[in-house]
Amino acid sequence: MPTLDRQDNVFVLDLGDGENRFHPDWIASANAALDEVEKAEGPRALVTAATGKFYSNGLDLDWLFAHSDQHQDYVVSVHELFARVLSLPAITVAALQGHTFAAGAMFSLAHDFRVMRADRGYWCLPEAEINIPFTPGMSALIQARLAPQTAHEAMVTARRFGGLDAAAAGIVDRAVDEDALRSTAIEIAQAQVSKAGDTLGTIKARMYAPALAALRETGNPLG
Repeated sequence: MPTLDRQDNVFVLDLGDGENRFHPDWIASANAALDEVEKAEGPRALVTAATGKFYSNGLDLDWLFAHSDQHQDYVVSVHELFARVLSLPAITVAALQGHTFAAGAMFSLAHDFRVMRADRGYWCLPEAEINIPFTPGMSALIQARLAPQTAHEAMVTARRFGGLDAAAAGIVDRAVDEDALRSTAIEIAQAQVSKAGDTLGTIKARMYAPALAALRETGNPLG
């Protein structure tokens, strides 16, 4: 389960040390951590990180196949998690130390900044290969956060981007050595802690209004 720590004004949400798939209990734990960040007063920022081989491997497909009657509610909960991070009234930085795939990659895009390990790990949207179409909300999020040509290539070819390629494509902001990854993410976050508050939340809400509306569509989230 995700765990929340605080280093001065920077909250650090560790997603876990496994595949960090979006099991409903995992989502609930992440939301509880976001509640704490939102309720905090004064300067603050958020870094999400993980330990092990994966940052996140996305949707918990095993749980989903076992609970197919809850498919729509599950997707709504994932979309809302993306929307919360995208509109969080504090600067957010994702530290990608390992594989960042599918909904895990989309989760990373909801952050303001991303730092990725340069030498190992891939960032990938494999949906075209695994025959799972992007929902309208997912498509809107990806296209809101990536340049059109990059979004096109990532979505239709399922290309696996290493850290340096991801930085060159603008998917991540920096690619660094493993031992500098988390400290670099915290440094970026710490430099922006004074931005936290209602004004930042309003800026994000207006900047990403179409994507947020698509993510918060509960009537037909699957399209």
